[in-house]
Amino acid sequence: MILRPRPGAFALLFALRGSIVPRIAGRLCVVAALSTLLTVADLSHPHLFVQVPAAPFTFMGLALSIFLGFRTSTCYARWWEARRLWGRLIAAARDLARDAGALFPNEAALRRRLLYRVAGFAQGLAAQLRGEDVAAALRPWLPVPEAAALGTLRNPLQAALRACAADLAACRAEGRIGEVLYVRLDGHLSALTEAQTGCEGIRNTPTPFAYWLLLNRTAWLFCLLLPFGFVGSLGLATPVVVIILAYTFFGLDELADELEDPFGRAANDLPLDALARMVEIELREALGEAELPEPMRPDARFVLL
Repeated sequence: MILRPRPGAFALLFALRGSIVPRIAGRLCVVAALSTLLTVADLSHPHLFVQVPAAPFTFMGLALSIFLGFRTSTCYARWWEARRLWGRLIAAARDLARDAGALFPNEAALRRRLLYRVAGFAQGLAAQLRGEDVAAALRPWLPVPEAAALGTLRNPLQAALRACAADLAACRAEGRIGEVLYVRLDGHLSALTEAQTGCEGIRNTPTPFAYWLLLNRTAWLFCLLLPFGFVGSLGLATPVVVIILAYTFFGLDELADELEDPFGRAANDLPLDALARMVEIELREALGEAELPEPMRPDARFVLL
């Protein structure tokens, strides 16, 4: 995700990083070329194109904008739900760190195993959601026997949480914590599972392809018909007007497509690396470690996280 301060009005007009323009530049060039070609033809052969009433384009553009707005809102809701789930993951990790420190003050090895597994869980979930190697992201945080067994597991993240649950169950069986405290600690692990399941649902369930295809085709059809309808009345202004309208419709379509999957590495996706680093820092700090990594922050050029 790109993190940046709000630019001024002038800078906003020319901002490209984080903008949708690079992704629709090819489509804009096609529409611009067609508009320019028709404008030149109209100037060379006056009255070649008749003046088309604006009403058909008005109604078509209005309907298209409504459906594109609905799709953009739907995709943004997916983006925000993903951020909410990661917020719940961070809260659960903090709760577990606080309770583990209060309930096991003299058991440093147990606290370290619990919190390191959760830190690895955050790193591994970020890798899983991006289609990367989950085991490689999780392995450095686990005890050697658990790390060695990751290669045979289909869901390494749940294996890490099962190991945490086993440690807590052993404490319960030995009488080191009571039933109420065991249920409380296990609730933090359940919250982590819910966050993982919710994120998997967003990643594995895209919006219906037929809906996206219909809007994409309609946007293309509308933008390609615009110069034929406008050239007879707008003349030299046709390419400018058509490009502005095409930027709006193509931009909304592409923005929705980018927000639909919030877990990638595009400029407007969630900063999963920064969120996972936040979990790592807080859990290691709760263990009393002094050498902590720096949080990921944007630099003067708005570093992509």
